[in-house]
Amino acid sequence: MNARLVEQEGFAALMLRLRAEGISSKELLNAVEQTPRGLFVPPQYSGEAYTSRLLPLECGAFIEGFDFAVRLLNSLNLKPGQRVLEVGTGSGFTAGVMGRIAERVLTIERYRTLVTNAQRNLEKGGVRNVIVRQADGSVGLAGEGTFDRILITAAFDSLPRVFSDHLVSGGVMIVPIMMGPSQCRVVRLSRTGSRFDREDLFTAPYLPIVPQVASFL
Repeated sequence: MNARLVEQEGFAALMLRLRAEGISSKELLNAVEQTPRGLFVPPQYSGEAYTSRLLPLECGAFIEGFDFAVRLLNSLNLKPGQRVLEVGTGSGFTAGVMGRIAERVLTIERYRTLVTNAQRNLEKGGVRNVIVRQADGSVGLAGEGTFDRILITAAFDSLPRVFSDHLVSGGVMIVPIMMGPSQCRVVRLSRTGSRFDREDLFTAPYLPIVPQVASFL
């Protein structure tokens, strides 16, 4: 069975699983379909591109299970024309999907190796409106203004004010919060004027955020 057929069958099975979870946004599902997962996983895992389990990346990082990644993006409720910040680029897959919908995506990553790989993956996928930058995701992003949506894929001990200040009124931030030494939960923060509304969503596999950019990797 060739790789393209494997990917098609994997994607079809994924669509069935997502619909069973109630994920039906046409914009999101179209963006997912236009962003082949096989371009973003390491070559040795190409046959598992649509698996629901974590897959390892370089630098000790990982790419989320595909179902989880789409559920995360669905929670963001991304709309065309919006400006997005992602903290934790990884393989570049979620940034690539968001780039199919949003006007502009800025994604930051502490590892230079992952930045380089993600840029290559996005180029192969034909995504042109995603900027990948090496930066320290623990301290915010001074000088970049505000965003309509913020997606964070490393866990904080509490809601990070340094990023909530980057949200416009009407904006949404998805952030994992450590609930204990080994328990992490995804939280959605919605801003209306100066008020922030919090909603706890689902458990997540993320690890605590690591400060500073990596020196060697």
